[in-house]
Amino acid sequence: MDDSRSTARARWGGLTREAVIEAATTLVDRSGDGELSIRALAATLDVSPMALYRHVADKHDLMAAVVDQLWAERWEPGLPRTEWRAWIIDAADRQRRFLVEKPAALRVYLEQPVVSAAAMERMGACIEVLRAALGDDDRAHRAYAAVHTYTVGFAAFEAARSSAHEPVDDAERELAAFVSPAQFETGLGYLLDGISSAGQ
Repeated sequence: MDDSRSTARARWGGLTREAVIEAATTLVDRSGDGELSIRALAATLDVSPMALYRHVADKHDLMAAVVDQLWAERWEPGLPRTEWRAWIIDAADRQRRFLVEKPAALRVYLEQPVVSAAAMERMGACIEVLRAALGDDDRAHRAYAAVHTYTVGFAAFEAARSSAHEPVDDAERELAAFVSPAQFETGLGYLLDGISSAGQ
């Protein structure tokens, strides 16, 4: 028997979804633009591109799993949940930075609702913190929706502007500051002020 063919079949048979996702996560995490080529991933794993489709449905399925793995390691604030406002600000800023730094993650979030394990765990934690602060489950859900959409939208705007030329006059500098991290926190503060006072 041809040893090379036997070895190839062993690699094919030994490949798992976990191994595919782990290798893809490493490639995306190292990539500056977050792009993932199925051919590059197959080459990394030393298998044919078609071998990957035994473990992932398509590239979207693969990217959703990769984003979930990357996000699981980053989303949770290191603050007491009793400090609800600071906790929510930190949670939102972590998401903003993650989406700006990982264009692949931003694309996944913009394409459709993300219901991966890490995303749902984070949402549950945010709603729990907001429920304890606001004293109402419906208000907590609505507040989370407001913070989440503000954060994803701001990240998309910030990412789109990241390659823009340097401002050349006062007007451009003022407009460029609209998508700065400082402005994100200022806007989030206004949003949380409204959430706090609503219903009082």
